[in-house]
Parts: sequence; C-alpha cells; structure tokens
Amino acid sequence: MRRAATGVIGLAVAGTLTLTGCKNGNEETPAAPAAPASSAPAADQSAAPASPSAPAGGYGTDAPAAGGAAGATAKSGQTFKLGETATIPFKSGSKDGTLGLTVTAIEKGSPADLDALKLGDQVKGKVPYFIRYTVKNVGTTDLSFASVGHMKGLLGDNTEAQGVAVIGNFEKCPHESLPKGFTNGQSTNGCAIALAPSDQTKVASAEYWGDPYNSLSKGKGLVWK
Repeated sequence: MRRAATGVIGLAVAGTLTLTGCKNGNEETPAAPAAPASSAPAADQSAAPASPSAPAGGYGTDAPAAGGAAGATAKSGQTFKLGETATIPFKSGSKDGTLGLTVTAIEKGSPADLDALKLGDQVKGKVPYFIRYTVKNVGTTDLSFASVGHMKGLLGDNTEAQGVAVIGNFEKCPHESLPKGFTNGQSTNGCAIALAPSDQTKVASAEYWGDPYNSLSKGKGLVWK
C-alpha cells in the first residue's frame, strides 16, 4: 500500500540554508517500502523513480540518462550545462564506485504542488523547483541500494535555495535508493526539491555537494545551469 508523503524543510539562518539531519557522505541503505509520514528534519528526498521531462515553465534538456563511458573525474567547483555528465567518485559504506551524474532539468512547479506535503505556512509564497537528474554506474562496483542525494538548488545570486525533504511517496518529485543490481551500465533517475522565495525569483542552477565535493568552503560543489 502506498502511503501519503509529508515534507520537512530546511531553515534559513543568516541567509544560509541549514541542512538538518544530513549525512556527511553517501550512505548505503537497504531497499524498503516508503516509510510512514514523519516530521523529523532531514535534507534528502526519498520516493520512487523520477520523470526526466520538463513541462512548460521549466527549463532543461532532452538529453538521455547520464550515459557514455566514464570520462575524466570532475573537479571541485566545475560547472556544467544542463544535460552534461559529470564523472564522480562515489563511496557507499565499504564500496567505492564511479558514477555519471547528469542534471537534465530544473523545472518550475506550482505552489499547489506542495499541498500534498502538508507544510502549510512554512512554504507560503514560495515556489517549488524540481531538479531532475540521472545517475549511471560507469564503474565496476555493484552499488545496489546506495543512496545518491546531496543535490540542492541555487538562486540567481548564487545563494542556496531552501530545500524540502520528502518522506514517503511524492509523485511530483520521486527519488529513492539505487535499485538492486545497479552494476556497470545501469542507470536511474532522481529528483530534488528547491524553493524560490517568491514568483519573482527563480532557482537558476543545481549543485551536487556529496563527498568529495562537500567542503564547507564555497565553490567546491559541482554546478549545472
């Protein structure tokens, strides 16, 4: 039985997003049914496979899932166009692998899209953007059930957009752990939610800040725009 989703948001402190309950690295998590609704603070989304398309009002690319052979490892602070693939080292528990990560679209949603998450006044006046991305295993390690999160939005002035973590099934922006049998050549889709403070401001880019791109210093993550 599918359970309704709930959401929790990060709180802005001195103009900077505070991500409560984040993991420092990429954790390995067994596949399991969606958890019951919860209000515990978190920073990553979990739900079902994502739709890569971007309807009117968003912007992105029709590029396929992150593909091709593994290239040179992306450097901290490197910038990519939407649809371009970054080859990244990925660690999950005792497993070391390599992924091709591609942000395919940054899709503008409607405030009404968040109604199902029951966030109420916490998101009043804010506009959700859905960051669509694909993940491909371009290494030799089986990364079944690993969790690829650490994707956030950046506003036009390069400040961090507030994020929303989803617990349960949220069809507008589904995301879950890598599936069983995620070996070389396998790919899947993911999604992250970022909030613009008003309709006059947009989420202009997306940043991956997972290990080893998670330095507290600015400019260390990988950016797509």
